Amino acid sequence: MKPNKNIKFKSILILFLGLIIFSCATKKNILAKEASIESHPKIIFLNYSIKKMANNDVTLQFINQIVADVKLKKNKVLEGITGDLICAQLDKNNNILQRQIVKNPLIKNIEYIDDSKSFNNKQIELDSTQIAIRLQLEPNTKYISIYNFNTKKNKTKALITTAID
Repeated sequence: MKPNKNIKFKSILILFLGLIIFSCATKKNILAKEASIESHPKIIFLNYSIKKMANNDVTLQFINQIVADVKLKKNKVLEGITGDLICAQLDKNNNILQRQIVKNPLIKNIEYIDDSKSFNNKQIELDSTQIAIRLQLEPNTKYISIYNFNTKKNKTKALITTAID
């Protein structure tokens, strides 16, 4: 009966070792698959100089761009009005991937305390300023175009189009 107990012990030992090896291998494969599925979200910071012209049109001049491996929190969707800008991410075929409203950068609201020590708001119109636009970068984005917000549905020409490095 001794050989029979020895065979049972070896069988149990082999089964136990097999379970340990297969359970470790399964965890490693699952972790590898999860890592490959998860993409690396990126944000892009775009800096421009904006200037109001004599005919009330605006011009934009590109300053620089910075890309970082970060994910933005969800921003609330803003409604646009005349004077605001639309920032659109485009793929290589100029199809819009994502759009975002940028509030009019030439209008600044300033809060101050008056002589009676109460808070007041004042709106100041600027002729020129620098703006920084922060976007969650879509994976297929090749260009970013900025347009004047247009309440009419007709297509407007881009003020500037920036190629993404």
